[in-house]
Amino acid sequence: MILEHYIPFNKEFLLEQQMNAFSEDQEKIADFKKLFDIIEHYYHYESFNLNRNLKQNYALFDPDLSKKERKQFIGKSDFSVFKETLLTVLERGNYYRIDQKALDEAFNDSDLIGLNLSIDFNAFKDFELYARGHHKAKEKVKKYFFWKKEIEIEYYDRVLVYLNYSDEDFLNKKKVKLGKMPIDPGSIALKIFKRVPKNDLETIFPNAIPKMSVKDKMLLWVPGIFGGISLLSAKVIPALINMYNAYETGETIDLLNSKTSLNQGLIALGILSAYCFRQYNNFINKKIRYSKMLSDSLYFKNLGNNSGAFYSLLNSSEEEVMKETILAYSFLHKSDKQLSAEELDSKIESWFKIQLKTDLDFDVNDALLKLKSIGLGIENNGKWHVIPVKEALVTIDELWDNVFEYNVAQKI
Repeated sequence: MILEHYIPFNKEFLLEQQMNAFSEDQEKIADFKKLFDIIEHYYHYESFNLNRNLKQNYALFDPDLSKKERKQFIGKSDFSVFKETLLTVLERGNYYRIDQKALDEAFNDSDLIGLNLSIDFNAFKDFELYARGHHKAKEKVKKYFFWKKEIEIEYYDRVLVYLNYSDEDFLNKKKVKLGKMPIDPGSIALKIFKRVPKNDLETIFPNAIPKMSVKDKMLLWVPGIFGGISLLSAKVIPALINMYNAYETGETIDLLNSKTSLNQGLIALGILSAYCFRQYNNFINKKIRYSKMLSDSLYFKNLGNNSGAFYSLLNSSEEEVMKETILAYSFLHKSDKQLSAEELDSKIESWFKIQLKTDLDFDVNDALLKLKSIGLGIENNGKWHVIPVKEALVTIDELWDNVFEYNVAQKI
């Protein structure tokens, strides 16, 4: 998989690691903690505004609201503003979109359930999946009878599913049935899952229906049809015809041989039927395993639905922005010379690789723009430096003072 911008360590740990550089200067450690405490509160305020924007512009499309409640937001909710804000939050949280190639590979392969799933994409006007973080784990899967094989499976740590449902006229035209799903046409569903197998992405779609693969169908029908016809024509039917002809003509028949032939044919048919039932039962067992996986996903892996997903997304985006700011400011602060964006990027990525045994693609441009926007980072001819900690505390305090200006009139 590609290197991600996502930083798989919490902000407290990263701040502690950076403060180790001047562990003997307790005053500087205290100032660092104060500085990033204020910055964190400022980013939290930014997240609050993003959350308010998302909720306002999503309400008209929220399937959790009744039709009566949604009518109140006609003319107030703007889809384009909602989508743009959502993408901003996802980008800040270092989520990336899963492209169509990866989706096609996931739909064609299956690691855990070995089951083909049918998804009617006509149900959606638009759908997108976003992921963040990944890891590999060993899992045991059933192969033949009681034999289990251990395989390595790739997981996405987080996956957001964005489903923009088609309107009612289109669904009726395409004869799409939403079934018992509590979703209204024209609404937008959002779901966040954790630990999703890369090759079983289709399992988190709400309208995925299990179907028999070509292999399953061949194992069921080919032996059943050809074996059944062969046994009927070679054993059962001839024996019945001989017995009937003898009965009609009054001739003596070899009853023992006829009964033996008939019984052999019926026993063989019984064995063939048992085989076909076993193959069908294998498919049913796969469906049961899929249902179990689905219930586990909904109960244990689901982290948020619809407007409730905003809090998870905003929390992760706030965390990522904070981590990037801590790292960019700390490395520039420790440097005895000004650094270009490329030099800073290389220093931070090398530190992760050497100290934490982690490969990632640090989003240096976003981090530097953040530092500049809050007045801590300064650029001169492509070279960057940060203001000292004491001065930074004053700058951040002034930034907070200017967030609310209700007292301006009183001062005048």
